[in-house]
Amino acid sequence: MKEPILEPLLRRARVAKALPVIRNYPRCQFLDFGCGWEARLLKDVAPYISRGVGIDQKAPAIESDKLATLRADLESALPFEPHSFDVVAMLAVLEHLSDPLRALVEIRRVLRPQGTLILTVPSHAAKPVLEFLAYRLKLVNPAEIADHKRYYGRRDLRELSSQAGFRMCAHRYFQLGFNNFATLQPRVSAY
Repeated sequence: MKEPILEPLLRRARVAKALPVIRNYPRCQFLDFGCGWEARLLKDVAPYISRGVGIDQKAPAIESDKLATLRADLESALPFEPHSFDVVAMLAVLEHLSDPLRALVEIRRVLRPQGTLILTVPSHAAKPVLEFLAYRLKLVNPAEIADHKRYYGRRDLRELSSQAGFRMCAHRYFQLGFNNFATLQPRVSAY
């Protein structure tokens, strides 16, 4: 599958934000929620983790001692035991979900109490820019942009994450304010 020219650059920027957080959990159990058709993040973090799993409807077939992928609907119950992962990454996924709260509750269930969810999602300001880049210039995938259900700001993410039993540890805008980067941890009182 050939990608439009900006897709790899945008992905690298998201990975660059996530990697320092993942490195804070040496030899961790890692879940890439929405790993995509190439599971690139999963492959990129392999040197820093003990075991990694990628899950997506489009996930490639990977099975090794260290990495595995599962093809599954991201809006269904996750096929993992509670507290299975130290770190979960959800990069450029939340905007595609019809029921983001349900997905976050499931991630909360499979994340260890001291674990971290790494999240990137386009901001409200990104909508017209992404649509222009996709529909007019064809520099990003038009189908991906058409599938966006919602855009988020800091307040939106704080409210949604709180409803799912998380506390927001950090939030920053990046890519000129067009993208959110957040780290979330389970609230102890959520169970």
